[in-house]
Amino acid sequence: MPEAIRSFGTVAYLFDPLCGWCYGASPMLGHLRDTGISIELIPTGLFSGAGARPMDKGFAAYAWSNDQRIARLTGQPFSETYKREVLEASGGLLDSGPATLALTAVSLAEADREFDALKAIQHARYVDGLDITAPASLAGILGKSGFGAAVERIAAAPDDELVAANRIRTDRGRELLASFDAQGVPALLVDGRRGARLLGSAALFGSVDNLLSHLQAA
Repeated sequence: MPEAIRSFGTVAYLFDPLCGWCYGASPMLGHLRDTGISIELIPTGLFSGAGARPMDKGFAAYAWSNDQRIARLTGQPFSETYKREVLEASGGLLDSGPATLALTAVSLAEADREFDALKAIQHARYVDGLDITAPASLAGILGKSGFGAAVERIAAAPDDELVAANRIRTDRGRELLASFDAQGVPALLVDGRRGARLLGSAALFGSVDNLLSHLQAA
């Protein structure tokens, strides 16, 4: 078993906060948590750094089409406000770096609430149509959701500890995607009886019972 997996506990969740499919998978992750399964969030930085890009008209149209498919499959809402204020906004960016940094700030202060912070950020983007690529916007979102300690760290210039922790987390996420030959996110890594095993995104878009059976078989 790769050493990086040993610290994950039951399930590691590989994700990106700007991934629409990860937003679609959030209800299923919530169901897993409700069953008492411990989930550790591992951001992959998929849409940050070299993966960031301008939100031009072509990509916006592609994203909206994909979002409608996710909505039909999962029931997760993608509002017209999101379409207008995020996808079609002039000068918009697809850059998950700031949101990933904000989640790392939450993980340092309240690790057991990071999933709640992720859901708040996703809802702010896909339902409320807020810009989650801007630190000030993220600070407002997290502040309203009761993440005061994290807000203090992202509202100002990020300190060295936060930057280093964020780099470590995203580096691990990228390394795990590569080492398990994952085709993208969302994905789950299970530390089961037969060692570490990757569950691809398909397992997150069926029934809860089906996902639990995959976990029990690991």
